[in-house]
Amino acid sequence: MKYNVPVQVPVGVSNRHIHLSQADVEALFGAGYSLTEMKPLKQPGQYACKEVLIVAGAKGVIPNVRVLGPTRKQTQVEVSRSDAFVLGLQPPVRDSGDLAGSPGCVLIGPKGSVILKEGVILASRHLHIHSTEAEALNLKDKDRITVAFGGERSVVFQNVLVRAGDAMALEFHLDTDEANACLLKSGEMAYIIEKCEPEAAEVPVATVFAAS
Repeated sequence: MKYNVPVQVPVGVSNRHIHLSQADVEALFGAGYSLTEMKPLKQPGQYACKEVLIVAGAKGVIPNVRVLGPTRKQTQVEVSRSDAFVLGLQPPVRDSGDLAGSPGCVLIGPKGSVILKEGVILASRHLHIHSTEAEALNLKDKDRITVAFGGERSVVFQNVLVRAGDAMALEFHLDTDEANACLLKSGEMAYIIEKCEPEAAEVPVATVFAAS
């Protein structure tokens, strides 16, 4: 379903970061430790923490990786493809929280380290949107949409995951590799141009070109 008028959405470029479980917080920073809020993020209730960690992979390490709060049930490390090359890992593109079968890494903190068996992913590009805004656009949680950016290196992002809820604020999230490829910065505007039908969201791009 294409929109008659493209819907403008602000962009948030997501750098590498870590979501920790409380058990891993205490293993890395000490028993009873609580994360320290440094600044709020646009999404309600979420914040960047003062805490940073070293992420170690099979071939390399990345220091000073920011922890985001609040804590989660399972620790999740979100990196870009470029970061994955440095670490020597091959993480899959996944929706947040879908960690089964993903590679692990080692997290190193000031009081200890944690060996993750899984949890490193390339986060799917996604749109946060409040429930009322989603309803107005005939969208619901986990729908897929197409988002366009018309800058100097214009691009169309297909298969964008919709995350709709009462605790969401309108923002299109993508990682640093995706943003750098089209010279896109946080705070700039992109446009929702269509809602993908379920069967269309599953069609590989290669199949589309082969049929044309």
